[in-house]
Amino acid sequence: MMNINRLIRQVKSYNPSADIEAIKKAYQFAYEAHKGQMRLSNEPYITHPLWVAYILAELRLDTPTIIAGLLHDSVEDTSLTPQDLREKFKDEVAQLVEGVSRMGEVARTSEEEKTENIRKMLIAMARDIRVVFIKLADRLHNMRTLEFLDHTSQLVIAHETLEIYAPLAHRLGIGRIKWELEDLAFMYLEPEAHRELERGVAKARPELEAYIEKVISLLKEELKKIKIETDISGRPKHFYSIHKKMVEHQKSLKDIYDLLAIRVNVDDIKDCYGVLGVAHALFKPIPGRFKDYIGMPKSNMYQALHTTVIGPEGRPVEIQIKTHKMHQTAEEGVAAHWHYKEGGAWDERFAEKLGFLRRFLEWQKESIDTQEFMEELKIDVFADEVFVFTPKGEIKELPKGSTPIDFAYAIHTDIGFHTAAAKVNGKIVPLRYQLNSGDRVEIITSPRTTPSRDWLKFVKTSKAKGRIRRWFYDQIKKEGSSFKETTLPEPHREKKEHPSPKVSYRSIGVVITGVDGLSVHLAKCCSPVPNDKIIGYITQGRGVVSIHHQKCPNLFKLLDDPDRITEVSWDNREGKPIYYKVSLTLLARDRPNLLADILLAISSTSTVINAAEARAIEGGFTRCGFEVAIQDKDALGKVIDKIEKVDGVIEIHRSQSR
Repeated sequence: MMNINRLIRQVKSYNPSADIEAIKKAYQFAYEAHKGQMRLSNEPYITHPLWVAYILAELRLDTPTIIAGLLHDSVEDTSLTPQDLREKFKDEVAQLVEGVSRMGEVARTSEEEKTENIRKMLIAMARDIRVVFIKLADRLHNMRTLEFLDHTSQLVIAHETLEIYAPLAHRLGIGRIKWELEDLAFMYLEPEAHRELERGVAKARPELEAYIEKVISLLKEELKKIKIETDISGRPKHFYSIHKKMVEHQKSLKDIYDLLAIRVNVDDIKDCYGVLGVAHALFKPIPGRFKDYIGMPKSNMYQALHTTVIGPEGRPVEIQIKTHKMHQTAEEGVAAHWHYKEGGAWDERFAEKLGFLRRFLEWQKESIDTQEFMEELKIDVFADEVFVFTPKGEIKELPKGSTPIDFAYAIHTDIGFHTAAAKVNGKIVPLRYQLNSGDRVEIITSPRTTPSRDWLKFVKTSKAKGRIRRWFYDQIKKEGSSFKETTLPEPHREKKEHPSPKVSYRSIGVVITGVDGLSVHLAKCCSPVPNDKIIGYITQGRGVVSIHHQKCPNLFKLLDDPDRITEVSWDNREGKPIYYKVSLTLLARDRPNLLADILLAISSTSTVINAAEARAIEGGFTRCGFEVAIQDKDALGKVIDKIEKVDGVIEIHRSQSR
């Protein structure tokens, strides 16, 4: 059972000089704040912040982070305010708690709200990484107690955990949290596959462990001869990693030979290579299965030597070799480099490890599409990486699937703009060639070369996509500036002094105030319908007013040019019915006849369906998209209500047209 004494023992185990009185004070404050509140498990609510603080203490984090873990729900779930925290605790603690509270929950929100909450989380992470440590600890304990939620909530939260939180823990190198989050999510998303794998591994484990012990004994005997002190153990692979390998390689459990790996920890780096030499002398190495993550560390700071050898009885065995410090980093990642001493601070040498995050957020200023943000997040922040070399031997890290164009923009924007050709390992390759780790890349530039729109079809990184789009945007602005004055003589600057009569555009039922002679169309990015709050934007050079929802994600970009904004409203006069195209996106549990049932539900409202699509995604889910013809917001609400009642539907929202 978790209690304050257990938490304090854990903190003292790694930080004897911790301010224990401050931790006790925070616990008492949280206890009083949550008094009378119960979790769905029928436990007092205070057990949750205690567990969050304990998980943070297992990561050996500093006292302010432990205190913030105890208080992380006190502002959001009680009557307390940030000011109350500032009066009782240090500003540092209050800022951490506010940072966690501002993130909001990702689950059970619309796609736009979900994206915004993830943006907030990444921004908070860039400012103070400890905020995300708290969020990960919070999510881990919530996953451990997920059994008490209803089935739909379990699926939504587990899917989000696998999609966002586990990859985030991986990117930060916190292996122990990543593995547990993945296994817990897998258990809820694919319970049958999880149970079958659990039974299979349990059955095979005694024999596997006996075999691994045999290999360890042989290794220890040889290492003792050359006097290398080691700590050797057999590490069971995690269920989700085994499941992924089975799915990706279409293999059964009996065909997965590395259910257990041998882990060798030593004192220093030279001993790592000494152990490798012994292992390769003792057992035959499998070609292509050696990886040196010491010479070329992963982006999440993971370092080790990995090799797979042919062990006794001709069976393959994976061996992982690290120093003790590398092992700690593999378990705790970025958290291992946070000084836990009172008054300690972030080690600046490791602050640069979060550079990927700041770069991503900077590049995203040029990306305003919700779905695109999520796709590029998974590529730039969460995807596997490749390491390639410049002609001078410098290492560049890029997402897997990157091309020479991505490499060029990673070197410098101007090099990207003027890329004419590329050489990989001394040979000319197509610009869409996908780079592999170890490739030596040389970019050939020409002052006459400029970006091609085709590049957007295959570049991978946000930086490359953003810079290419910006280049074309700037060209359009340059071309448009020559006729701006004659085509758009600033018509609505005069609207407050000399308002023009209202002009009704019956074709789509919108009234524009103060502007004559312009046609109207509904923006496809947000597809507004009657009763939505709308705003008009006069497009450059086309003489058209584009109608946007006031919550359109593109709006902040449009507001960069406020002179083009004009007042618009829906025309409520009686007349011939007008229909509007609306795109809907939903997430559902995959099952037979799902799409047919959803189409039937929509049709029962007498709504016209223009298009429908469905695709299976990871975790046994299906993502569906529909375009329907709607008269107004009320009619849209009826359609959504009907869809939500279809068995298996988890969430639905209006989406941007692609």
